[in-house]
Amino acid sequence: MAAGLHLGLVGVGRIGAMHARHAAALDGVARLTLVDAVPGAAQRVAADVGAGHAPGVEALLDAGVDGLLVAAPTGAHPDLIRAGVDAGVPVFCEKPVAPDVAASVRVLEHVAAAGGTVQVGHQRRFDAGYLQVRRAVLGGELGWLHGLRAVTCDAAPPPVAFLATSGGLFRDVSVHDFDVLRWVTGREVVEVWARGSNNGDPDIGRVGDVDTALAVCTLDDGTLATVTASRYNGAGHDVRLEVQGSRGSLCAGLDDHTALRSADPGVAFPAGAPHATFAERFAQAYRDELAAFVDLVRGERGNPCPPQDAVAAAVVADAAQAALESGAPVRVQAPAPPAPRPCS
Repeated sequence: MAAGLHLGLVGVGRIGAMHARHAAALDGVARLTLVDAVPGAAQRVAADVGAGHAPGVEALLDAGVDGLLVAAPTGAHPDLIRAGVDAGVPVFCEKPVAPDVAASVRVLEHVAAAGGTVQVGHQRRFDAGYLQVRRAVLGGELGWLHGLRAVTCDAAPPPVAFLATSGGLFRDVSVHDFDVLRWVTGREVVEVWARGSNNGDPDIGRVGDVDTALAVCTLDDGTLATVTASRYNGAGHDVRLEVQGSRGSLCAGLDDHTALRSADPGVAFPAGAPHATFAERFAQAYRDELAAFVDLVRGERGNPCPPQDAVAAAVVADAAQAALESGAPVRVQAPAPPAPRPCS
């Protein structure tokens, strides 16, 4: 394949515009073409990043792109993934694959039948700290694990109108933590218990969500993990993973920008300003995941986040939401795998 790829990107909202900036600056990307449903949006972002724009997805695919980036609203993901794989184009799609697990499984079946390639955007898999924790865990450096603590706390909540359609805090935010629990340990989550609270904007509760939640996860080898999320962490954007083992412990996200301060006298760490949002916290990881997609398109690496993994994390998020609503532990039921592709 030629060195310079032509990538198409659908959706230039907040995260799509960020992906456009990163993709336009990537080595190996010779051309970037943008599409958005909002009139004028693709043109504006294209002018900012030095990209082209197309009137729609069909025109974009007809232009002969080498890879398709999907950052449109969640409801559009299934059709865009199908359009890409049906055109024989590798697809990168922001999580989730679809609005719910049932729809996601149908997408998996379509991708498998078409022999398509889809990488899902779980950017923590490309963060240097998370990568090092995974290497240490899978390499046995920490011994056997006795506890994991995953934290994702935003400094302030998004608009309530978004929360009303987000699927809930566990599905919107903690799904990243559920993904890294599986990815870091190589184990499956088999049971979840959860609690939530609303001490902030009462409108969050009125739309059926919580602003703070805790899930206790049991892995298939009995290891316990906690997943904590909040919309109101005034100290800053706080994302960490602590892993404790019989021989050692590691923490991803503990650096000079950690949104945490010590109460002990004489402790100056961390010295830097906390990150305000996920975009700053994971800036390099977002660049690296798109670089990995370029390598995937070229056939130079395997898929770092296949859609089956993303759906497995969504299943855990569903179980956490069910446990939150019922007040009782919920067993995690894995979805049926997609049917194997028939031999040609």
